[in-house]
Amino acid sequence: MENTNEALPDVFDPRIYAAGIPHDAFRALRDRSPVARQEEYEVLGWPAGPGFWAVTRHTDVVRVLKDAGTYSSHLGATQIRDPAPADLPFIRRMMLNQDPPRHGRLRRLVSRAFTPGRIERFEATARSRAKELLAAARDAGPEVDLVRAVTDDYALLNLTDLLGVPAADRGLLLEWTERVIAYQDPDEPPVLDAEGRPVNPRSPAMLAEMFAYAQQLAAYKRREPGDDIMTVLAGSPLQDAELEMFFFLLTVAGNDTVRSAAPGGLLALAEHPAEQRKLWKGEVGVDTAVDELLRWHPPVLSFRRTANRATELAGVPIAAGEKVVVFHASANYDERAFPDPYRLDLGRTANPHVSFGDGPHVCLGAHFARLQLRVLYEETRAALPGLVPAGPPRRLVSNFINGIKSLPLRLEPCAPLA
Repeated sequence: MENTNEALPDVFDPRIYAAGIPHDAFRALRDRSPVARQEEYEVLGWPAGPGFWAVTRHTDVVRVLKDAGTYSSHLGATQIRDPAPADLPFIRRMMLNQDPPRHGRLRRLVSRAFTPGRIERFEATARSRAKELLAAARDAGPEVDLVRAVTDDYALLNLTDLLGVPAADRGLLLEWTERVIAYQDPDEPPVLDAEGRPVNPRSPAMLAEMFAYAQQLAAYKRREPGDDIMTVLAGSPLQDAELEMFFFLLTVAGNDTVRSAAPGGLLALAEHPAEQRKLWKGEVGVDTAVDELLRWHPPVLSFRRTANRATELAGVPIAAGEKVVVFHASANYDERAFPDPYRLDLGRTANPHVSFGDGPHVCLGAHFARLQLRVLYEETRAALPGLVPAGPPRRLVSNFINGIKSLPLRLEPCAPLA
């Protein structure tokens, strides 16, 4: 498809997303140029790059995610910014940055840790934690920041239980996650190199401390096994480097998926009182509500692939080696895939959202994430009279993670319909 309008919207600048998903920009791209060229200019201290193709329609996003042979996670990894050439071999060790068949071998090894029994025990722990955090928030009300009071701790403590991280070390995981996820946000001071340039948080130097800890924890789990993921990984045939990368992936992705989705879902409920009342009254199923809230607030905004060979997408020729970035946040609102996409409908049944991706890299922990969100919404409904906005949320400055840093709400029944 030929681009007939030179003034296409910019969806690259991380600062745009501090105001929420740029729906007007994405709609314009879907309608006029669904595979659109985007410039990578210097921003927030990060150097300029060669540019990329932004993929915004649902059908094209799914096509890219399913076709690992054409659109590689391995060639240039999965972040929009190119890693330093010296760091690329290191970054490619992570399952997220691999293509089949090697990706499948690693995925199968780790998926064995997600047993039905472990899931059942995990649900009971998550429910108990949600009750405790929500009760404390209710007692501190009537106005409270639910990110600080509930969702940050809920996501982090669930993850550390799942991994088997001792309570004394939980702050380390939060620190490492912040460093990797919030690196574009001015509230997270960048680490600079000798020339004053920001250092990639995924580089070997920045991850050395986390990897050393992963090896120490694995050694401990071999001596003192527990009912947790790290015990399974420590006893698996994973090489040391693979185990380290899995610990990184589970720590960052496992924490931030729920950490971003949970406040996003609560905010959506607060801003849509009619739908909130349906959930509180049991008029819609919690499982369908979870998926609609995930569609509405995808925890991940975008993912990058690299063309493995010359190809064509939506009529646009793409050269081998060019970057192709899929925007989940646009695909989830594509009118071609979702009737009335800008209406929150907690009873929506046909809901092919891509908040957990698609294809070979579909989120390994999607079931655990849905479980945690379902439990949180069920317990929120049981513990709180309702949710009403008490001020604007503060959002993460990022073109990757759809994060919410602060969510001020009043804990009271939402206003009845006029």
